Amino acid sequence: MKLINHLAVIGSIFLFIGCKDKHVLKESEKKPNIVFIMSDDHAYQAISAYDDKLMQTPNIDRIANEGVLFTNASVTNSICAPSRAVILTGKHSHINGKIDNLSKFDTTNVTFPQILQKAGYQTAMFGKLHFGNNPKGFDEFKILPGQGSYYNPRFITQKGDTIIKGYVTDITTDLTLDWMKNRRDPNKPFLLMYLHKAPHRAWLPNKKYYTEFTKKTFPLPETLFDDYKTRGEAAKTAEMGVFKHMSLINDVKLRPETVKELGIKEWSHLGQSIGRLDSVQRANWDAVYNPIDEDFKKRYPTMNDSTFTVWKYQRYMQDYLGTIASVDDNVGRVLDYLDEEKLADNTMVIYTSDQGFYLGEHGWFDKRFMYNESFKTPLLIKWPNKIKAGITEDEMVQNLDFAQTFLEIAGVKAPEEMQGESLVPLLTGKKEAWDREAVYYHYYEYPAEHAVKRHYGIATKEFKLIHFYHDVNEWELYDSKNDPTEVNNVYNDPNYADVVKEMTKKLKDIREKYKDSETLDNHYIELYNKKK
Repeated sequence: MKLINHLAVIGSIFLFIGCKDKHVLKESEKKPNIVFIMSDDHAYQAISAYDDKLMQTPNIDRIANEGVLFTNASVTNSICAPSRAVILTGKHSHINGKIDNLSKFDTTNVTFPQILQKAGYQTAMFGKLHFGNNPKGFDEFKILPGQGSYYNPRFITQKGDTIIKGYVTDITTDLTLDWMKNRRDPNKPFLLMYLHKAPHRAWLPNKKYYTEFTKKTFPLPETLFDDYKTRGEAAKTAEMGVFKHMSLINDVKLRPETVKELGIKEWSHLGQSIGRLDSVQRANWDAVYNPIDEDFKKRYPTMNDSTFTVWKYQRYMQDYLGTIASVDDNVGRVLDYLDEEKLADNTMVIYTSDQGFYLGEHGWFDKRFMYNESFKTPLLIKWPNKIKAGITEDEMVQNLDFAQTFLEIAGVKAPEEMQGESLVPLLTGKKEAWDREAVYYHYYEYPAEHAVKRHYGIATKEFKLIHFYHDVNEWELYDSKNDPTEVNNVYNDPNYADVVKEMTKKLKDIREKYKDSETLDNHYIELYNKKK
């Protein structure tokens, strides 16, 4: 017996020495890493895995090619900071309290990075948070203040603010790669939140892509000249029209003196952005954008409303898509690193946006509405050996589900107050365990910029019911199968009377399920009025 014990001790010593020689656990022996990549206002229409009419995004597409592409992913509240709060907390806006971009984030909320950090994950965040709060649950972060800047941006760090020269998309990636190469602990699983500012308004590309994309022409969306004839005041009074509301200076990048010379009155703060350029950077900018300015001066006297709208749309797409080209390049840099360092096989990579965006559909830019282009968001996930490569999933999923998904793959129990559902059954071929038929949406920030009225609604694969409230009482119903562009509100169509009844009941039930109510609607209106 003593001999056996001695042999066991000797064996343990050799095992210890063997582990010490390896230095680190094999990736397959560790909990999975999580690389969460999120851009800001990236429309799914501008990812070639969804639709290649506008541009090619080969690196983002790699995630879908090696994993799953979700075609019915949506957000719960289509506006920047509230969307991020939902992602971090796994709770709807009315529960976590971050209903709009004006309200403060309640830091008593527990976020999934805090939980993962306590469970032994190394955590880092680089890029745009847009909260007004430093992130909780991160070992290291470098984040942009507020919206941040495209050129020579300032970053907030644990050691103080710093300005880094260059283009924000490249810099965010440099910071991300530097952390993975130099400060990542190879003995720990990691959560990395890699968050791009692009392609948020005012859509400022880097030199390579503003030089290239300003020479391109793009196909017009089917509903660019939507007349909203079946819809109510909400759609008709929104202030985000390409023709009427898109700024010639801030958005289209004309010189203020040119706009004044042509007798056009409008606001501008573009100088705050391009004013960050040094003399060389500004010369490069002027070499491309000044000729556009001169060409517009010649064209403008002969333009009618239609040709003016098309011209503005093309300028919008040139700059918006140009910023995305840089995002795609840089996503490729991160994916390449994971492959080169043999980290990819044990890493879940997610690409998404904080919401969708209008690329001229319904004549609009921006987001906020529950209509598809802003309600739906891109979602591509790869997890080698767990997710079958190249699949498409049409189940109704939301950004509400991310927190619980990450906690489940890390082997951590999610708090009871989280309201999402883990996507793991859909990712691992166990679809029979998924039973969601509908998702809930609620938008609050009104009256405010873009004048999109408050509304809530429910969406299934077949129908979408929306209630606009506050200073109106309007209902809209869309037949998603037969009217995918959502131009025909059939709420008052007698042929849909039974559908209206059924969807109204489902909306009432889902409001109760997620603990939303008319009482809360009024509560948040009162709070909003006090802030305003």
